[in-house]
Amino acid sequence: MLLEQEKVIRLGFFFGVFLLVAVAEHLFPRRPLTMPKRSRWGANLGMVLLNTLLLRILFPTAAVGFALSREGQGWSLLGPFDPSSWVSIVICVVLLDFAIYLQHVMFHAVPSLWRLHRVHHADLDYDVTTGARFHPIEIVLSMGIKLSVITLLGAPAVAVLIFEVLLNGVAMFNHGNLSLPERADRILRLFVVTPDMHRIHHCVRPALTNANFGFNLPWWDRLMGTYVAHPPDGQVEMEIGLNTMRDPQEVNTIQGMLKLPLKRHVGAYPINHRW
Repeated sequence: MLLEQEKVIRLGFFFGVFLLVAVAEHLFPRRPLTMPKRSRWGANLGMVLLNTLLLRILFPTAAVGFALSREGQGWSLLGPFDPSSWVSIVICVVLLDFAIYLQHVMFHAVPSLWRLHRVHHADLDYDVTTGARFHPIEIVLSMGIKLSVITLLGAPAVAVLIFEVLLNGVAMFNHGNLSLPERADRILRLFVVTPDMHRIHHCVRPALTNANFGFNLPWWDRLMGTYVAHPPDGQVEMEIGLNTMRDPQEVNTIQGMLKLPLKRHVGAYPINHRW
């Protein structure tokens, strides 16, 4: 039953949150866009469609179905906790989020992985569609990592579904070109990654690109020393994207994005290149 409802729940939340953020950023934009929205959105959403089809072919039951197939089998980090209890569900959601934070850092630290991940960062503007543009190979690797963490935790399917819905919804929210009141942003940052917080991560400056890695929960950046509160140039003035990739035909078309991992030297962005 849960597996049958999973697609409906996830699609409903995706389209619902996408529509809300898209309308809100149109009414209350944080920054002026520099590229035509029509062509950018076509490319970014085209990548979403391509990645969705690829995942359905390679992982027909996705993460929730995998978790269902693993329930009650083998060793679990949950130990004495009842997997179906709310305590186990909360623990799994939090630990899955921490795993995504560590994965994100890894994709910035390893040059070969950064080649893939820079597809996400190369967008010349920043709005709700930026949060969903990833190279297909990164999407497949990310799913493999996620399934490994689910196995290690022995995560119940309900927890995985909650995590997936939260991650997708919050990623669209914090990639939104949204202007939030300063007080509201300051309060929200205690509980969730906000657009102003994550936008810093998309600045062309390598030191800022390697900060604010969190997608959902904001605590990991503070605990791990990767938190930056405000960009030196200001939210409106700072430049978005990568300073070595500014050609719209290269970074804002599907063909260009698919070829980006093969383009040029990785530059100063990978974390281990700073040492």
